[in-house]
Amino acid sequence: MILSIDLSSDVPIYQQIRDRIVEAIASGELVEGSPLPSTRQLAADLGVNFHTVNKSYDLLRQEGLVRLNRKSGAVVQRDAGSGPPEAGFTDEWAARLRTLLAEAVAHGVDGSSVLAACGSTLASFAVRTADLTTDQGEPA
Repeated sequence: MILSIDLSSDVPIYQQIRDRIVEAIASGELVEGSPLPSTRQLAADLGVNFHTVNKSYDLLRQEGLVRLNRKSGAVVQRDAGSGPPEAGFTDEWAARLRTLLAEAVAHGVDGSSVLAACGSTLASFAVRTADLTTDQGEPA
């Protein structure tokens, strides 16, 4: 797994690490049971403090995506094929999505551009369109 972070970004490094791991899970690069590098190894690879990686891994643990164990280290706990999300996830996710869409609208991005960006991003992940069709009753 190769993570790309931007040390000059306004986005905190721990958040970038967390986001890249979530994207790797969504794209199928990381699947349930995949081991993640140790915090010290990933910190050394990225040239950041290991506490920064710890914070990222802890966020992923809190979100239920990663399991942390002293013996086995960090392991992906769920992926797109792990079944329905845990209770409450959809409501929390929808609230974050609302804020993200509000940012786009506030900056003047039109609805069709937002939908096009959503469609192309979703298509870049290893999500089965059949699942989306079944869940929504219409093609994605």
